[in-house]
Amino acid sequence: MSNSSITGDALERPPVPSTPPSSWWEDYVDIFYAPSAVFARRAESGFFVPMLIITLILGLIGVANSGVMQPIIDAEFSRATVLAMKKDPRITAAMMDQTRAFSEKFIKLGGFIFPPIGIFFTGLALWVVGKFVDARQTFGAALMVTTYSYIAKVIEAIAGGVQGLLMDPASLNGRYSISLGIGRFLDPDTANPLVLALVGRIDVFTIWLTILLAIGLSVTGKIPRQRAAIAAVLVWFLGALPGLFGAYRQM
Repeated sequence: MSNSSITGDALERPPVPSTPPSSWWEDYVDIFYAPSAVFARRAESGFFVPMLIITLILGLIGVANSGVMQPIIDAEFSRATVLAMKKDPRITAAMMDQTRAFSEKFIKLGGFIFPPIGIFFTGLALWVVGKFVDARQTFGAALMVTTYSYIAKVIEAIAGGVQGLLMDPASLNGRYSISLGIGRFLDPDTANPLVLALVGRIDVFTIWLTILLAIGLSVTGKIPRQRAAIAAVLVWFLGALPGLFGAYRQM
């Protein structure tokens, strides 16, 4: 076949239409039913803008929820006060009240402060653990995956606020009282703190986030889902360590 024939065929062939890039808001819709597609198309897009969006949303929800969450804050602080005064008799109720005033102001800002920190350390854990299962994921991709996986935290915050509005304030005796998991059924005043810290992470939203991490690691790390799932479970255990350490100090 001559070169002229090849050139003619190429000119006559209709161009393949290019797929338009997805809008950023589509990512937050698709992550619910097509997370693999989101992770695949955003593998090289960075994480800063999505992280900023997630942080702003969580921060605003936290401010909106501050009123309905007051019974939980009161219950948690009361337990902390009793424990602190029991461990150190020099601590007085007046001293704890001063600490409480500062803590409550800080809690309202926590929604803007803690999400980026959580995303960074969860992404770091995912990236490091991924190396043990031969994932070829970059650190930036790990942060991107974690950022989009935090959509589970957004829905959790919304669900918590709705429950706070609908539930009897007397039943809001701890942060697990609005969780959709095992911790909801344990009494924080009598349960072993270590057990509560561990099983408290067995809830719908934490499991959902862990599944998203596994899918994202599989897509961006180019490894089978089974290996990615093992890595995500390890990240789940690593995420339990701060809570377990805090619970140990309460004993």
